Amino acid sequence: MVNIYSGEIIKLKILISEDDDVSRRMLESILAKWKYEVMITDNGVDALAALLSDNPPGIAILDWMMPALTGVEVCKEVRKRGKEPYSYLILLTSKGRKEDIVYGIEAGADDYITKPFNMQELKVRLRAGRRIVELSEQLIASREVMHIAATHDSLTGIWNRAAIFDTFKKEFSRANREKKPISIILADLDYFKKINDQYGHPAGDEVLRQTSWLMKEVLRQYDTCGRYGGEEFLIVLPGCNSETALGIAQRLCNLIESHVIDLSEFQLKVTCSMGAATLANFDETDKIDSKDMNMLLKIADVALYQAKNDGRNCVRSLFL
Repeated sequence: MVNIYSGEIIKLKILISEDDDVSRRMLESILAKWKYEVMITDNGVDALAALLSDNPPGIAILDWMMPALTGVEVCKEVRKRGKEPYSYLILLTSKGRKEDIVYGIEAGADDYITKPFNMQELKVRLRAGRRIVELSEQLIASREVMHIAATHDSLTGIWNRAAIFDTFKKEFSRANREKKPISIILADLDYFKKINDQYGHPAGDEVLRQTSWLMKEVLRQYDTCGRYGGEEFLIVLPGCNSETALGIAQRLCNLIESHVIDLSEFQLKVTCSMGAATLANFDETDKIDSKDMNMLLKIADVALYQAKNDGRNCVRSLFL
């Protein structure tokens, strides 16, 4: 199996859960010979734990009759959880009646092998399971790529406007529930149009990328930064009072001013103006809503406008 992120060839992990020693050892020997990574359990409880772990096997061969939990019960529990990545479940059974097989499949098994098993049949059924597991992994990876594309700015790699605004809404709602302060910073690069006009858009793009990286360096682990407009950024600071927000904004301002952007033919230095706004000091009867959230944005915008009027490359702070 190929790791689609690195191109590395990795072994597919298969769980054998079988309480019969002879049958279990035979299966283990065959699968090891076929270059699978083999896990062993002899009861349903341990099999279920392995399948619900953070690194589950891609395929599980489960004996129908096992101590503690049967193979069918394990299948039911795994499917009930709906866990990802998908594990392909094969029941190993001496039951050959159609109604038994149907019952096992309805319980969540993907396939079955009857005892005594035929090696060629086993190989074919494992090959089918491997295809399903690989397709499932590709689907999950594609979904993650699509999620990143939908929520991240393609140029800078930070959150895009929709995603950062969604984060702002969530943190604002949390501030309401927990009655804790919340601050935001609107940051705008100074004279950015002149950079594009004088040095070209590739230089402007590099300025935006490196500014984004600098912002992420200064911010706390639970703060969030997103591209709010062309050269404008929105930073959300949960649980942050006005004094702390002002300090963070000032450090950002200083770092951006001192940073040298080294391009192939020349070097650039840029500055940034910032407006910080804080919502705090509300009592237990207060209930903040979307109007207050928009007001906080407006206040940050007013503070940013003051910073621009006061000569740029500075921070101004207001609170609600």
